[in-house]
Amino acid sequence: MIAKLSSPFQARRQAYGFVDANCNSSVPVYKLQFNPKDKTPKYKQIVQSVITDIERGVLKNNEQLPSISELSVEYYLARDTVEKAYRELREQGYITSVQGKGYYVQASAAPKLKILLIFNKLSSYKKIIYYSFLKALGDKATVDLQIHHYSAYHFREIIEKNLGKYNYYVVMPHFTQDLDKANYMQVLESIPTNELILLDKDVSELPSSTLSVYQNFDKDICEALENAQDLLAKYSRMVLILPSDGNYPAEIAHGFRSFCVNYGKEFCIKENAINEHLQAGTAYVVIEETDLSEVVKKVRQSNYELGHEIGIISFNETTLKELLNITVITTDFEAMGYTAASLLLDNKHIKVKNPFYMIRRGSL
Repeated sequence: MIAKLSSPFQARRQAYGFVDANCNSSVPVYKLQFNPKDKTPKYKQIVQSVITDIERGVLKNNEQLPSISELSVEYYLARDTVEKAYRELREQGYITSVQGKGYYVQASAAPKLKILLIFNKLSSYKKIIYYSFLKALGDKATVDLQIHHYSAYHFREIIEKNLGKYNYYVVMPHFTQDLDKANYMQVLESIPTNELILLDKDVSELPSSTLSVYQNFDKDICEALENAQDLLAKYSRMVLILPSDGNYPAEIAHGFRSFCVNYGKEFCIKENAINEHLQAGTAYVVIEETDLSEVVKKVRQSNYELGHEIGIISFNETTLKELLNITVITTDFEAMGYTAASLLLDNKHIKVKNPFYMIRRGSL
């Protein structure tokens, strides 16, 4: 004989598969973000969990919450603790109580998406992505920003503290190159696939359904240089100035090397431009602006003409490079932020390669 369900809450639990129709035991549908070892008072953890899930849209308006008894039993809490939490939630206007029926969500407005944006660093280029991302989201979401500084350990800390508190986690997965992938892959894999969005770099080991707006550094660099072969034909030698302490993707060097080998260019890769001695017929690909300044200064102090005997290609566009008439290879940072936000809002879990191109100017 099927046991009669004693409340609408139990009926909902059975519909979700949490109630065995042949017995009276049950497990609450709503799962608190609750940690008994956390020093935060238990009633405060209940309050924060309910508020967070209302804001995330996990708890819908007018949805019934577990009773005081159910939460007390499920989480081994004193009834007074749960009562205090529900009282505070009611006073703050997040829930309401109906005598003889229980507690219900009372959301005053449709919840906004909660998004955690995790960058590897904060730079002028990252700011362009950030503001483009915010603009595309409009008033549909609230965004928090954190920086992992290329540290898998710090990234793990960020995720452990915030997992379950946001609808989406937008991550730039750039970590120190000599780091074992397992150190951060495990953390990435702990984020539900439908909540994870990769920005700037794809991670092929993750499921193909992971939303990703990425650069293909290896292919992008090589193709951009190939498309400028008409300008590069007059240079027999190429130098990539790539600082080893800048945490730049190794694929940049791979793409540069592939182009030089394929087109028979003499080439080398250097960490900085300080001790560089200019040679006629050399084109420089410069990553950092300090090295760009150094190369431009050396050219101006020499008898070589920029764009003829010496060529310069800089990495990533800025207004200053435009004013100095410097050729640039760059991704479209504004498009990256806009595309990620648009796909997120449309709930599309696909991989999109971000535009990458060369801006031709007089330095080449």
